Amino acid sequence: MNFRHLRYFVAASEHGSFRKAGAALGVQESTISRRIRDLEDGLGSALFHRHSGGVCLTVAGQRLLSKAQKVLRYINEGAEIVDAVGRGTEGQLRVGIFSSLASGFLQDLLRTFAAEHPGVHVEVADGNPAEHVAAIRQFRLDIAFLTGTLEWPRCETTYLWSERVFVVLPEAHALARKEEVKWHDLAHETFIVSDVPPGQEVHDYLVQRVADLGHHPKIQAQFVGRDNLLTLVAIGSGLTVTSEATTAAHVPGICYRPIIGEVLPFNGVWSPKNDNPALRRFVSMAKTMARRQGVDL
Repeated sequence: MNFRHLRYFVAASEHGSFRKAGAALGVQESTISRRIRDLEDGLGSALFHRHSGGVCLTVAGQRLLSKAQKVLRYINEGAEIVDAVGRGTEGQLRVGIFSSLASGFLQDLLRTFAAEHPGVHVEVADGNPAEHVAAIRQFRLDIAFLTGTLEWPRCETTYLWSERVFVVLPEAHALARKEEVKWHDLAHETFIVSDVPPGQEVHDYLVQRVADLGHHPKIQAQFVGRDNLLTLVAIGSGLTVTSEATTAAHVPGICYRPIIGEVLPFNGVWSPKNDNPALRRFVSMAKTMARRQGVDL
C-alpha cells in the first residue's frame, strides 16, 4: 500500500467510477483499475463491487475509506507546511543582536520582515560576537548583527549600515551644553559599563580610544542591564557610550551627545551552509534596505 494506491482508492469511492476517478486525477481508467486491484490483492480483500454503472464500496472498503481519507489529509497538510517553509512564508528565524532595537536599521528590518512574513517566528537574542558566531556555526542562530570590520572564518559577512557613537551624560553635566563632544573632552571622566553584552566590548572600546590620548580610562563595571545602566548615568554614577539606535530610548535625567568622528559599522553574519529559507529571505531584505540607504554591496 502506498500513497498512490490510497489516492486512487479514495477518488474511486468518491466518484463511484474508475473512469470518473481517472478523469479527475488525469490518469487512464485502466491505471486506476490496475492499482485498485493491486491494493485489493495486497490486502487480501475486495474493496469495491464492480457493476455496469460503476463501483461501490464493500464492507472492507467502507472500513478503509475513513482511514485512507485521514492519511491523505495528513500527507497533504504536511506537504503544505513543507511548501510554506520552503517558500519562507512559515518557519523560524533566530537572530543574534549586539545593538539596541530602540530605533534604526535593525528595528526597521525586523518590523518589515514580520509584516511581510507573519508566519515566520522570529527569536532575538543578545550576546557577544564570539558567542553569536559560535552559535551560527552550530546552526543555533541563523544570523547575527555585529559591529566592526572583522571577517569571521566559515561565515558570510556583509556590511549593512553604520551608526554614530554617542556619550550618555547626566543632564546637569557640563558637556551637556555642547552639541558634540571630542574624546579629549572625555579623557578624565569616569565611565560605567554593564557586565552583560555589549559591556565588555564597550570597555575595550573605551580603553582603546582613551589610551590613544595617553590616558588610562576610569571604568567601573555595573551588574545591571542596558536600561538600568542609563538610569545609573542619570543619578551620577558615571558616563557611558552607546550606538545611535539607543538614543531613541528616553530615560529621565540623561542626554545623548555624538562623539565627533566616531562611527560604528554593522555587519550581518551567517553561515553559507545554513539552508533555512527564512534566512535567505531575511538576508535578501536586509541587503535591499541597505542599498536603498546608499550602501554599495
